[in-house]
Amino acid sequence: MTTTTNEAGKVKRSFKMPTVYTILFIIIALMALLTWIMPAGKYDYMVNGTDQIIPAAEVLDYDGGERLLPIPGSYQELESSPQGVIDVFMAPIKGFHKAVDVALFVLVIGGFLAITMRTGAMDSGVAAIVRKFRGREQMMIPVLITLFALGGSTYGMAEETVAFWAVILPVMAIAGYDRMVAAGIILLGSGVGVLASTVNPFATGIASGFAGLPIGDGIVLRVIQLAILIVLASWYVMRYASKVKADKANSVLADIEFNDEFSHVKEDAGEFTTKQKWTMGIFFGAFIIMIYGVIPWADMGITAIPTLWWWFDELSTLFLASAILIAVINRMSEGDFIKTFLEGAKDLIGVALVVAVARGIYVVMENGVIIDTILNWAEGIVTGLSSGVFVVVTYFVHIVLSFFIPSTSGLATVSMPLMAPLADFSGIGRDLIITAYQSASGWINIFAPTAGHLVAGLALAKIPYERFLKWVMPFVVMVLVVTVVLLFAGAAMM
Repeated sequence: MTTTTNEAGKVKRSFKMPTVYTILFIIIALMALLTWIMPAGKYDYMVNGTDQIIPAAEVLDYDGGERLLPIPGSYQELESSPQGVIDVFMAPIKGFHKAVDVALFVLVIGGFLAITMRTGAMDSGVAAIVRKFRGREQMMIPVLITLFALGGSTYGMAEETVAFWAVILPVMAIAGYDRMVAAGIILLGSGVGVLASTVNPFATGIASGFAGLPIGDGIVLRVIQLAILIVLASWYVMRYASKVKADKANSVLADIEFNDEFSHVKEDAGEFTTKQKWTMGIFFGAFIIMIYGVIPWADMGITAIPTLWWWFDELSTLFLASAILIAVINRMSEGDFIKTFLEGAKDLIGVALVVAVARGIYVVMENGVIIDTILNWAEGIVTGLSSGVFVVVTYFVHIVLSFFIPSTSGLATVSMPLMAPLADFSGIGRDLIITAYQSASGWINIFAPTAGHLVAGLALAKIPYERFLKWVMPFVVMVLVVTVVLLFAGAAMM
């Protein structure tokens, strides 16, 4: 609750949404309370890929390293283990221990992105594309949307898009378009990319880790989803751009007067140098190697290609080495490298801590032995549902959860330990649950006023949020329909 004083001197009280950390800590406390109310219990589990069965009473002590699958109908109650106040406060600390590989990976990614952005290669690369298509801006729209979508899909490009408004806004104005076209290119491009994440470490990576899957599992459906949404976003923005160019009265911003149009932005980010080309080659190359390293080729029946079985330790090493290589190519001093890398890691400390605090929820539930009790209750609900209906329901559940836990990584940490085993009961792959989760979270962030990069970009372009919301809603509905159809089809093909 916050208080403000109006002109009459009266105190006005307004509700302010607590931070994600507070929300997660409240959930930890509520889960601890449930351990006093709900009976403790466990399923018998089967070791993935074998016939070995771990009895319910021995599951908590199992440390074989393999993924365990709950056996439907085997749930049995165990001795209660209620969690107290000290357990609540210790949960985030223990959560950090359990998620340290994920947290470290997040910090390394932050340093890697900061080193890349420091070189200016990203800005100059986009500027070079803008110059190349000058006079053919209509064709530039799908190209830029695709680039932003690839950034969103591979490394969760969102906040980084704010820098590109300064390059794209003037060019769209010169081409005869309005500011909403620039907004569509940047926000819809990166938005559908994040929604259809393929190897995004902050969405797919963290969710896969807590679901016990390689990041590459389910990548085929996500690539199809990404391709469809890129085409849809390009069509939507190009259609609007053509109408505006034909008649300025068709602009949703036609009645707004912009006085100091683009006086505060740059049109040119400089020449795209050879060093910067090498930089971007290494940048995207790291993600290509990451994709190769995490795909379980052997599980897919492909033996001609060696399976590396990489996970967070190997991926952290890959991006650390790539950051060093980029620094060497750009002749960055040792001091500048360390300073920039640490600044990038510092920017993502919040994400790492969200993962730790969210993991604390699982710690309390695990120590209170109520996870399987909740799963047993949920098993009764999903029994009888077709796999397609179940995965669509999961998608809408994650949409609701996204309102309360806006952090992508936090939501993955909270939901996957529960949602992923439910997939086993429904006869669908856990990778489809991950696709449903990240699709829901990404869908919300296409238009939610809580998305920082969206609000910042619209503020820079001086576009009222309500105008953007009105403009984007038909697209948002189309994305919802496409995603539901793809999820249903994905479940039907299993």
